[in-house]
Amino acid sequence: VQLWESGPGLVKPSQMLSLTCTVSGASIAANYNAWCWIRQPPGKELEWIGVINYDGTTYYSPSLKSRTSISRDTSKNQFSLQLSSVTPEDTAVYYCARESTGWPERGQGTQVTVSS
Repeated sequence: VQLWESGPGLVKPSQMLSLTCTVSGASIAANYNAWCWIRQPPGKELEWIGVINYDGTTYYSPSLKSRTSISRDTSKNQFSLQLSSVTPEDTAVYYCARESTGWPERGQGTQVTVSS
């Protein structure tokens, strides 16, 4: 399975961060698959943001739930992240991954910096 993230590398404070993950080698709608977004702020550990399951159901980190939306386009085998009202604390490397312990199947990551 290969995954790769795409989207702007610079977002202004209070705006929305939008990223898309393109998946090859597996169908995001295949039974029992789940796909997630994780991030790693500078000097910190990986943080789980949320997941979208094969049936389209979603779950989010309680700390980010009010600002997060994950959606998908099964025709393109893509899923997307939207994070609203960003602040500099949202600066991180963002990864998309197949949901599993330690997220061994993940994209290479994309740096997103929140700055005016």
